Amino acid sequence: MNSAIRTPQSAIEGGGAPALALENLSINFGGLLAVAKVDLRVTPGERRAIIGPNGAGKTTLFNLISGDLAPTTGRIALFGQDITTLPPHRRAALGISRTFQITKLFPNLIVWENVLLACQALERTKYAMHWPLRSYRHLYTRGEELLRAVGVWELRDATVGNLSHGVQRQLEVALALAGRPRLLLLDEPMAGLSPAETHEMTELLRKLDRSITLLIIEHDMDVVLDLAEHIAVLHLGQKIADGSKDAVRANRQVQEIYLGVA
Repeated sequence: MNSAIRTPQSAIEGGGAPALALENLSINFGGLLAVAKVDLRVTPGERRAIIGPNGAGKTTLFNLISGDLAPTTGRIALFGQDITTLPPHRRAALGISRTFQITKLFPNLIVWENVLLACQALERTKYAMHWPLRSYRHLYTRGEELLRAVGVWELRDATVGNLSHGVQRQLEVALALAGRPRLLLLDEPMAGLSPAETHEMTELLRKLDRSITLLIIEHDMDVVLDLAEHIAVLHLGQKIADGSKDAVRANRQVQEIYLGVA
């Protein structure tokens, strides 16, 4: 396995605790209960998909996990450590990384500059204002590993804004992996991709080291069934099903609400 997508074993030790545990997690927006008393346990190394119709609360749930939103009630634990009140940058330092529905890259910078900034983000070198970035060779080594791992090394000098949507998605995954995350949250990574690009992205995610726990929101059920070992289903902010792929597919409520079976 390519070292660019591997997390050190020491980074995944959690004393047997789940990689992610949500307990009674809720958030209320002016009377609208966007996420309602969600319980979820994800084991280390697991590939778990979160599915549900538009407006089900999936992205809001990711925002709670990453710290972009504060819950109204409930608790979030990462490898046994309570992170409920921690800000996003503290959660990132503890090993949470994510992508977004809409890519968040620096479009006016080249690919190299985007990945080097991501590699430096969680290092103390980011405070060394008087030293040029090129003086930190380990950042360049890490950046090259990442760009090769996601298949965009040959485009390293290209301006990001000129890249295709699919390549930007690949680059965003590289940036999410830069900090060697323990928990990777992917919010609709296949959105807007062509069938060929979807296949490439699926293969990229399949090759992620098992030390990285993967939580993915995705509408493409072929991708979900291909990548995920377990599936949780949200509807109107509530978790209505959670289990193996076969169990969720056989769930009558899921069929009626999400899959459109009468």
